[in-house]
Amino acid sequence: MYTIKSRIWIEGIDGVCLGEGRIKILNAILKEGSLSKAAKSLGMSYKKAWNLVDSMNKNANQHIVITNTGGTGGGGTKITPYGMQMIETFENINKNCWEFLDEQLKAHTL
Repeated sequence: MYTIKSRIWIEGIDGVCLGEGRIKILNAILKEGSLSKAAKSLGMSYKKAWNLVDSMNKNANQHIVITNTGGTGGGGTKITPYGMQMIETFENINKNCWEFLDEQLKAHTL
């Protein structure tokens, strides 16, 4: 029996906007409420996580993530409504892609 492997990503004008790794950081932000906690939960440096978020925001039509600096009220990172839509869109496309590839492999395997 064979399996097929593939990765997809969505690119903006200046590079990758969304991919599996970026979706992981977005979901971790949703869960943790902060970029630093999200990065830590994924075993990722804050700098790398920040670079991913910055890249997503620069390559998207609207901000996907907004950050608030710390202070008396505390900081935090939030996914914008547009960002939530982008997560859902990417996850649907990714799921449909995998289903299509699995069907193609079954149809063409000897």
